[in-house]
Amino acid sequence: MAAIGRRQLSAYRIGYEKKYTKDHEWIELSDDRTQGTIGITHYAASALGDVVYVELPTLDLEVSAGDSIGAVESVKSASDIMTPVSGKILATNEKLEEKPGTINKGPEGEGWIARIQVGDAKEVDGLMGIEEYRKHTEE
Repeated sequence: MAAIGRRQLSAYRIGYEKKYTKDHEWIELSDDRTQGTIGITHYAASALGDVVYVELPTLDLEVSAGDSIGAVESVKSASDIMTPVSGKILATNEKLEEKPGTINKGPEGEGWIARIQVGDAKEVDGLMGIEEYRKHTEE
């Protein structure tokens, strides 16, 4: 009988950290907390309805926590996208320009909005974890 080897999961991220704002944005930080990916939550995407247009932030834009970095427009309404942390915009999800509905399909995945160089990782500490955010959306 052959020995059964252990399967290693290379996609597992030890330093994974995702935080949420009261305005329904999320940020997922890199392991070293120097960069983050920003988007809107499932809750926000559901409330907006079918997204028809996304205004992406300008590359290299210096922002402060709470600044508007873009907007999402749907058949129901429009909403500003606020950055959860201070920093510099490094990349945008250009796919959203041609396929804005990607946000509806995967707002916390392939529908991400921007990547940011985090100016002060301590700002993340004031954001909500998943359980606190769930309670916030139930209020």
